[in-house]
Amino acid sequence: MPPAAVRRAPYRDFLQPALQRRFASTTGFLLALAYVEAVTLSRWNHLFWPWFPIGLPGIRTLAIFGSILPIIILRIAHSHMGLRTSNSPIDTIRRTAFSLATLETVITFAVSAWLFSQTYLFSIPADSNLGWITYYSGDRARLNERALFYTVNLIILGIVQGVIHISLDYDRMLLGRVKPRREGDANDRPPTGWEKFTEAAPAVVVRAGMLSMVVALVNYVVLYHFLRRWAWSWALSFFRIFYNLPKSNIPPSQAPWSLLMLGRSIWAGFLLCLLWYVADMAFRLQLGKEPLKNNQPLSAESKDPNGSLLNGLKSKKTRVSAFAMWELALIARDFDARRQAIFEDIDRKDGPMWSQLYVTCLSVLKAVEERVDNYGKPPTPPPAPAETAPQQPPPRLVQPPKDDNVWAPTAPPKGLRGAVGKVVNNVITSPGKTPAEVYLPEAKKRALEATDRILTQEQKDMLRPENVNTMVHTLAFKVLSTPTIGPVFQQLFGRRLTTAVFGQPYGEPSIYVNAAYAVSKLAVSSLAEDRYGNVQRDVPALIRTFTTIIKKLERFRDTLPIHWTDLRKTRECAEVEELLDALKDGLGELVTAFSPYSTDLRLTRADMRLAREAAEKPQRAAEAPAEQPRVPAVENGAAAAADGNAEPEMRQLR
Repeated sequence: MPPAAVRRAPYRDFLQPALQRRFASTTGFLLALAYVEAVTLSRWNHLFWPWFPIGLPGIRTLAIFGSILPIIILRIAHSHMGLRTSNSPIDTIRRTAFSLATLETVITFAVSAWLFSQTYLFSIPADSNLGWITYYSGDRARLNERALFYTVNLIILGIVQGVIHISLDYDRMLLGRVKPRREGDANDRPPTGWEKFTEAAPAVVVRAGMLSMVVALVNYVVLYHFLRRWAWSWALSFFRIFYNLPKSNIPPSQAPWSLLMLGRSIWAGFLLCLLWYVADMAFRLQLGKEPLKNNQPLSAESKDPNGSLLNGLKSKKTRVSAFAMWELALIARDFDARRQAIFEDIDRKDGPMWSQLYVTCLSVLKAVEERVDNYGKPPTPPPAPAETAPQQPPPRLVQPPKDDNVWAPTAPPKGLRGAVGKVVNNVITSPGKTPAEVYLPEAKKRALEATDRILTQEQKDMLRPENVNTMVHTLAFKVLSTPTIGPVFQQLFGRRLTTAVFGQPYGEPSIYVNAAYAVSKLAVSSLAEDRYGNVQRDVPALIRTFTTIIKKLERFRDTLPIHWTDLRKTRECAEVEELLDALKDGLGELVTAFSPYSTDLRLTRADMRLAREAAEKPQRAAEAPAEQPRVPAVENGAAAAADGNAEPEMRQLR
């Protein structure tokens, strides 16, 4: 009896539990932060009870955590892979501004802010006069506008943060890129998540304070004046259900302005923003961790590790395939036993493990080549449907048509109606000038005479088509030069190149970088570890493919025209340069390793010369002078994705 086949567990069976563990650890960290904020809101009239978890601090902690829970659910539901690729920010705004995801995000942040505002109001001592209902003249209940102001301020803060969240694409998962280890840095280890968090924590605190302060000041000075009557009427309508409040919806004559109230609103907004920003950072750091468990690849727990990894690489879901490609690159660099197991796995149904990895990685890289080749070309029309035999007409159920002459003139109409129709027909069909031919020349003549009498010669020159076009272009350049409005409409070279190379609406550069590194590193390692010689058959095609892709990418980068709205006029694109560096590094290692065997591999001198030219990196430009400001690398979002710890607020609007 043949042995039972080993079930190949899908890669997502190992990836999903790992992501869930990271979500759980992030949730626990946020619960601890909620406890710290609950302690800060306690009234310290006793040494023990203000911090003891079993009591009011514990209830307050759960309430604060409940206000951040909608944001956690939102991040789980809306997380995605890749950059939002578009030619300009206005294209992104047009695509996302009125989408259901944008509406859900803004409403979720507003609900989170409202929940936190009520927790804050109920946590403040009673002598602060921040309850919703106050009593004057005995038992006469009145609505307290102080509580209304705090609630409106935090809801506005939630709406603003929702817009920022969508604009800067906080839902994106940042994955790492595997790079070769150089001599001397073998013992270097990447920074841990806690180290990244402590490094970025001061910037997060400052950013939370700045946003809270700006929104509170704008609401205090401007917005609340316009929202006051509307918010007052809504609050009265709700609380009349529970209290005997006045029938009038007119707010008090004077709003309760005070510096103390402004300071408290800034503090409440700071606590809420701190929750949001820390949650965002924790999610990015946790979800951007390497696909490892106990310092081993995720697929190592499978009964068929190579099969599970291959399943992930061939997955149609970008998240699964991106993590699987990242794991393959880590295996190629750091795990010698797994790498050797790939070369020795030759008895698979669809071919040796190396052959399937080779085809998968090259198909990923050739997708870039295909986009470059098809850029600017009309989309391929769908294939024509196959011709089928003509169907026989059904049997006739009625008599065939008559054979009378259909062109024979009809009998002339009789009566008054027929006579009037004949006269109208003669008028319409009779030769002569149409009304437009009669009156249009006269109208043009009168318009020219009026122009000669009213306008001067200089004004006439200004109305010429070429002068009008010049004025329109001048006005457009003035708008594009505006620091606040102009960047929204500019089609920067880097954005257009990223969109063309990585596709729309999302493009994940890490998949291509890791694919280039993994397949080249495996090929180089095969010289010492491939006992069966399966890899050497694919090395010539691998070198030629890398050479072709590099040449096409560089040619496309150098020939893509700069759009007239791009005022920077620079051919810089960090994402594409990073992909080119990965391809050049891989090709350089292939050429160095297999150059002594080029004749045996049937690689001509021309092939090797072209490969060396493609692998050669241009000399980096000299460092800019000190007086010129350094442009941060995160302007194009590449450094943020490469390191996985750059702040999304620093990234360009995509």
